[in-house]
Amino acid sequence: MTTINRNTIQAVICLILATNLVTVGAVRCYQCSSDADPKGEDNCGAYRTFDKTHHIAIECNSEESHMPGSFCMKLTQQSPKGFIWDGRWRQVIRRCASVADTGVTGVCNWGVYENGVYWEECYCSGDECNSSTRLKGPLGLISVAFVIFSVKMFFY
Repeated sequence: MTTINRNTIQAVICLILATNLVTVGAVRCYQCSSDADPKGEDNCGAYRTFDKTHHIAIECNSEESHMPGSFCMKLTQQSPKGFIWDGRWRQVIRRCASVADTGVTGVCNWGVYENGVYWEECYCSGDECNSSTRLKGPLGLISVAFVIFSVKMFFY
């Protein structure tokens, strides 16, 4: 049986991490708010599927970004049933973010404000990851976690 030397494993892990770090650079996110949509239009995807062909993702550290940051976020708010004469409303905000409430990306938090409005806040760190209803995390970090887990299982 061939044994793999610990230094070799560490070198491979460092190489994978370095590859992921080099390709990261400035993250690009979609930036819009359903509050800014003209009356009768849904450009930010509050009621219909978000249309990526009508938006250009911007670099979070550029002058175009309303909020500089290192990852993307999507905030959804929805009124409770019976709110404003049973006319439920929904709001979506997509933008760059610099600090997540949880301190991690690739997760969603949700809750209900005191006035009954439901909110969901999702953070992600991949380019254009705030475009869909389900946010996607970077595959590279998942693969690194798998390699580290496999190495621990192999040696211990």
